[in-house]
Amino acid sequence: MSKPTAEHIKAGRIAARVLDETIEAVQSGAKVAKICRFAEDKIVEYGGRPAFPCTVSIDNFAAHYTSPIGDQRSIPESGLVKVDLGVQVNGYITDTAKTVDLDGELEGFVYATDDALREAISLFRPGISLGDVGKKIESVLKQYGLKPIRNLSGHQIERNRLHGEKSVPNVGKRFSPSIEVGECYAIEPYATSGVGEVIDSDLVYIFSNTGKKVGLEGVTEKLRIHLRKKYGPFPFTARWIRVKSESVDLLTEMRELLKVGAIRGHPVQISKKGRPVSQSEHTVFVGEDETITLTSND
Repeated sequence: MSKPTAEHIKAGRIAARVLDETIEAVQSGAKVAKICRFAEDKIVEYGGRPAFPCTVSIDNFAAHYTSPIGDQRSIPESGLVKVDLGVQVNGYITDTAKTVDLDGELEGFVYATDDALREAISLFRPGISLGDVGKKIESVLKQYGLKPIRNLSGHQIERNRLHGEKSVPNVGKRFSPSIEVGECYAIEPYATSGVGEVIDSDLVYIFSNTGKKVGLEGVTEKLRIHLRKKYGPFPFTARWIRVKSESVDLLTEMRELLKVGAIRGHPVQISKKGRPVSQSEHTVFVGEDETITLTSND
C-alpha cells in the first residue's frame, strides 16, 4: 500500500483538530480530568474513537498519566504539560502530542522537541535506517542543551495495533531496521534536563487486554469478557467503565484481572531525576514519493 486509506486520513485530521482544541483548554487551575474527557468526547463527536485514553502528563511525568476515577489533579501555574491523544477510525490509528509551557520559563524544551520532530520527519523516507532518525533527534535535542530520553521511543503503527514491530529511537542506534513504503509511524521526541531516562511509577491508570485464557467466575469473568468485547486490542482506563450495581467494586475486580494476567497495566512513567520533560509527536505515512504527516494541520 503506497497511499494512506481514507480512514487513516480521517483519523489524522480528527487527531490534529482535537489536539489543537485540547491544548487551548490547558490553563492553570483546569482539572486534568476535564481536559481528558474533553479530548475523548471531541474525538467521538468528530467521527472517531479514542485509540487510547488521552494523557495529560505534567512536568517530570513523561507519559501515561490519564485521570483515574475521582482525580482532583489540576494544571499548575508553571511547568510543562504534555497532551498526548490517539484516534482510530475502523482500526486505522493516528497518535499525536504537544507540550505546553505554562509560564514561558521552559520554552526551550518545547522548541527542542518541535524542532527535533520536524527534522526527523524531513529525514523519514524509504530505505533510511530508523537508527539514523534517532541520531538526528538526539543531535537536535543536544543542540538545545537537553538530553533525549533513551528508553522512550516512537513506534510503528499497524491497523488495530498501536505499537508495531519497529521502533523510532530518540538516540542513534546501529543495526536498526529501515523504513519501508506503506509503513506508518508515530515519531515522538522526548527531551529532559535530567539524565535522559524514565522509570515506571507506582501509578497505573491505563490498561489493555492480554488475550490470556484464565479461569474466572462471576463478576470478574463478566468484566473480563466486557473489556475484551468493548476495547479489544486498544488501551482503556477505569473511568470509561460503567458499573450498574453499586455492590461491585470495579477497582478490586480490575486488580484481580491484573493478578491473573487477563489485563496488563501501563504505569505512569517519570523522569529518573525528577526533571521536566517535553514531547512532540506526529504520525506519518511512508509513501513511494513522499512521507505524509497525517496529524498535521498544515
